[in-house]
Amino acid sequence: MTLYVVATPLGNLGDITLRAIDTLKKCTLIAAEDTRRTAPLLMHLGIEKKPLVSLHAHNEAESLPKVLARLEAGEDVALVSDAGTPLVSDPGSLLVDACIEKGIAVVPIPGASAVLTALVGSGFGGGGFHFFGFLPRSGKVRKDRLESFGSLPEPIVIFEAANRTHETLVELAALYPTRAVCIARELTKIYEEFIRGTLGELAKEERAYRGEVVIVLGRVAATTEEVTDETLAARIAGEASGTRPLNEVAREIALWSGRKKSDVYSALLDARKK
Repeated sequence: MTLYVVATPLGNLGDITLRAIDTLKKCTLIAAEDTRRTAPLLMHLGIEKKPLVSLHAHNEAESLPKVLARLEAGEDVALVSDAGTPLVSDPGSLLVDACIEKGIAVVPIPGASAVLTALVGSGFGGGGFHFFGFLPRSGKVRKDRLESFGSLPEPIVIFEAANRTHETLVELAALYPTRAVCIARELTKIYEEFIRGTLGELAKEERAYRGEVVIVLGRVAATTEEVTDETLAARIAGEASGTRPLNEVAREIALWSGRKKSDVYSALLDARKK
């Protein structure tokens, strides 16, 4: 009894791996995020009449017992998402956790990944990066998440709905207007596109994004300049006389100087009061 976590193509069906095909053929049940999307893939692969069970974000807890029962009966089960690698912003974590707890083997079958495809295509790869999946939709938790990006000089990968992409770019541009960005859309599909620029530049474009979208923020080059106390004080004095929000200015200066944002903010506040 084994749960196989199987990566499937993002769009181009040629990206399915030989190992994934063999695994899907031998499993007696496939737990799919959307059976309507998995069924055509199986038909394309010549895997017909394979039992499917729906397991998505809204029914995972309900479907869990029946899938576990099949595994505990000694069967092999495959878990697939709509596209790409399961559990990367997709359902399935409850099933995997339950299998690990019960001692059922969990075997990943690697393959396509929107995260890695977007990162490589963006040109910002070549080192560490941060992945945040879909951003919180609104409120303080969203604001805090966006502001946290300022302390991360490595590339940042996030998923976004097409109809919310421009809005997110505008929010990010208000914080980091000069940071490089790449919008990767419709990856591996006919209309695959990589749109590059700075956040400020793309936020000004009235572009209607379509399809599946991944936003990749570029790497922020580490400064080689040694910021002395005198240099820091001079910049704080200059910035304090402006009209920009102190929180925004403090974030930039902290990233530039390597000092704590809270200390920079206090210094800015004192300078503005004077």
